[in-house]
Amino acid sequence: MSGERSSPGEAEIEAARLLLSRMGVSPRDLLDVPEVKPVAPTFAEYVPQVEEAVSAGTRRVYGSYWKRIVGEWGDRRLDEPTALEIERLAERVRVKVVRRRNARGGRSAVEHFIAALRCVYRHAVADELIDERDNPARRVAKPRRLPNTRRGLPDDRIAEINETAATTGNDPELDTLILRLHIETACRRGGALALRPQDLDPDQCLVLLQEKGDSVRWQPVSPTLMRHLCDHAEHRGALASGGQLLRYRTGKPITTRRYDYLWQRLGKHMPWVAAQQISTHWLRHTTLTWVERHFGYAVARAFAGHTDSNGADGGTTTTYIRAGLDEVAEAVAVLTGEPHPLARHTRPH
Repeated sequence: MSGERSSPGEAEIEAARLLLSRMGVSPRDLLDVPEVKPVAPTFAEYVPQVEEAVSAGTRRVYGSYWKRIVGEWGDRRLDEPTALEIERLAERVRVKVVRRRNARGGRSAVEHFIAALRCVYRHAVADELIDERDNPARRVAKPRRLPNTRRGLPDDRIAEINETAATTGNDPELDTLILRLHIETACRRGGALALRPQDLDPDQCLVLLQEKGDSVRWQPVSPTLMRHLCDHAEHRGALASGGQLLRYRTGKPITTRRYDYLWQRLGKHMPWVAAQQISTHWLRHTTLTWVERHFGYAVARAFAGHTDSNGADGGTTTTYIRAGLDEVAEAVAVLTGEPHPLARHTRPH
């Protein structure tokens, strides 16, 4: 005998069907056996893993919200909260938000809270800990964003800001350098704080800006600003250490607290600054508005460092109208009134 099992005959198949029928089981039920999934971890177990996987910028934005989530739901599994529970917790976040003069009803806090939770669930789906269909954060809508109140400032206001920064405070040299850097480059605070001596190209008057989304770009600056940046790096210790460029007189690198101090001081001397909650980002709006008005959308887009390859901010046409570094250098030359080594020609203002 071979020992091999013979194929079931018609009588055996019919008997099996009869038995399954009496048991209330269909052949399809035998094929649709649900896959056994691992038990979802708790928020206290999983959120720290997500924090380790994301960038420093993401941790800075979402960190406080993740701490709140762990504090509220630390012992609960990821697959337990419902969309309604998320909405209720979001409302508690909104109610407890710190009230500032530029607050907009806690909308930003709720938006960041939901985004932070979605980030956790996005990783959980990728790790196959939950199914995308069971993602409760996906079913909770973010609050609609209100129109931005920031705008470009007129020349006389910019002059007033620079004059006040240069004649008040405990380090006018540092503050005026910070302001000029932001006005000339339209960079964000993160780009200025990340600047190092090795990011300066004095021969071509370029600075390497590293900003949000891990974006990196060379940005033209005036010879005057480049000279002051190099002197600052040399005299305040950054050149010797190779670390962060912007520093106090003691050689200690500045942080975002210097920006807070600067604008609080300016607000005390200029009530309109405090009333409108003017900040460094207003300088970015100011410069980019000027560039767009004088040099067009493509140059403004390159000046801002917007490099979305899909053209989401302006349609497919942006793929074909990208401005070059020489065009950005030309805009800087007109903006500052100084020739730039990379500008092909300089238009009159």
